[in-house]
Amino acid sequence: MKITVIGYWHGYPGAGEATSGYLFEEEGYKMLVDCGSGVVSSLQQYIDLKELDSVVLSHYHNDHIADIGVLHYHRVLSYYGEGFEKPLTIYGHQEDSQGFSALSYKNLAAAFPYTDQAPLMAGPFTITFVKTSHPVACYGMRISTEKGSVFYTADTGYMPALASHAQHCDLMIAECSLFAGQDGTAAGHMNSHEAGKLADAAKAKELLLTHLPHFGNHKQLVSEAKEYFQGNVETAHAGWKKTIEQ
Repeated sequence: MKITVIGYWHGYPGAGEATSGYLFEEEGYKMLVDCGSGVVSSLQQYIDLKELDSVVLSHYHNDHIADIGVLHYHRVLSYYGEGFEKPLTIYGHQEDSQGFSALSYKNLAAAFPYTDQAPLMAGPFTITFVKTSHPVACYGMRISTEKGSVFYTADTGYMPALASHAQHCDLMIAECSLFAGQDGTAAGHMNSHEAGKLADAAKAKELLLTHLPHFGNHKQLVSEAKEYFQGNVETAHAGWKKTIEQ
């Protein structure tokens, strides 16, 4: 299982970069988790957009879905320009019916629902979902293959209960919108200490901090998270890669 960070910014993209977007690849299957602003442009540095098999969305805030419409247009132009007919599968929750219905586009992109009541099978990936603490319905997810597992917190305030869903994951991709001492509870976001605590409670092998703030020194986030988590800690950047092989 190969993971590539496409975008990692909180809210809006840094110059020439993107907000939330993570590419998962296994056995030739290519799955994008979240599709924020700038993701479609950046994704083309790693794969041809025609190769994308599916998209899984944690929630419908713009920094996680802004480029869905751009993907729709890619499918339209590919279809009329080259006769490309491969439909794009987009998975989302149905707690926001308007947000979910907007994921489908003509016969070129089709929305399929997921819930936290049953696993989702997407190519070689098995995905289980858990609702997070956020102002809108949002789902963290454990993404697994025979090779290993990744737990993605998506957007969330600190929830100790998430650790039970992430137990012994090979990699935790945890949102880290704030520095230690800053309280993001009301906004549904974690700080560096909370991300470290969550990774420690989950006994994760590694921690990747993402959804990063547009202020401060990101190296400080790492040192703060390490006060609670003894494993390897890094901050996300465009093109960060990890291959999990067992």
